[in-house]
Amino acid sequence: MKRSPTVAPIAGRPRRPGLIIVGGVLAGVLLAILWSFEFVDHVIGDNVANTLLGHDAKATAIGGTAAGLVFAFVSGLAGTFTACNIAMVASLGPMSQASRAVRTRAGMTELLRPVGWLALGMIIVSALYGFVGVLIGDRLPQLSTAVVGGIPVRLVQSMVVFGVIGLIIVYLGLASLGTVPDPFAQRPVARVVTLGALVGGFLIGRPYPLFNKLFHWAVASGNPLYGAGAFVLQSLGNIAIVAALFALVVLISRGRAITWLTSRPSRTVAVTATLLITLGVFTVVYWDVRLPAMFGYGWFPSMPYN
Repeated sequence: MKRSPTVAPIAGRPRRPGLIIVGGVLAGVLLAILWSFEFVDHVIGDNVANTLLGHDAKATAIGGTAAGLVFAFVSGLAGTFTACNIAMVASLGPMSQASRAVRTRAGMTELLRPVGWLALGMIIVSALYGFVGVLIGDRLPQLSTAVVGGIPVRLVQSMVVFGVIGLIIVYLGLASLGTVPDPFAQRPVARVVTLGALVGGFLIGRPYPLFNKLFHWAVASGNPLYGAGAFVLQSLGNIAIVAALFALVVLISRGRAITWLTSRPSRTVAVTATLLITLGVFTVVYWDVRLPAMFGYGWFPSMPYN
């Protein structure tokens, strides 16, 4: 009796991608269940903003262009780990891949260059949205106070935007495993730029109160260039901590951490896919399952502190 031939794994791919997919999905759902927006948005976000600005960020009016731009960066920094922004952590794996792809013996500048690529994608999208957002103004659902079906219109926009972004992130995770076509298989830099663009796209759905205040200020100014500049600073604040952590790891280890991670392609792919799938699933489940359930549409488990 002949044995069935063993199918060799694709070079550079983990041997059991199914386990990574299942683990990533379960981790994403669990994170959506455990997530406390009250703690992250208010306890952490508001306190960070109030401390850095030296006053109540929500209650104090933004006084002038300079104050508005400072407010933009600080509120972005304060909102780093809000539910609408946490998926950017998934960029750590692709940034490591891009660092390795520069060249085998890369200097510190080359190893840190992916931070700039991430920022590039983010700046393009956030600047464009800030410019157009000021021109459209209060006609944007994001700035509306209307309610439809018991759900604020601005949250409906959030559900649509984050649902789409979350699905794209999940796709990128599956693509890195080779289970679906990967448009970035030979273009790790393009993958990082795309993730940066998705981070910039978070602004299109963000309901974070401090961002809403910034958006209203930008519209009231009537200057689309202010909107573009403020939104870019907001996004730079969003990625500052993640970029700093990546840079810190590279600098402290003098690139050895990147070398270790990328020395085995399957290890890099596993880390990248796990982060992308976990945080993509979290984004979809949180915004398109948990949030509607809070308004009576469907059911989702809740924790005592939520």
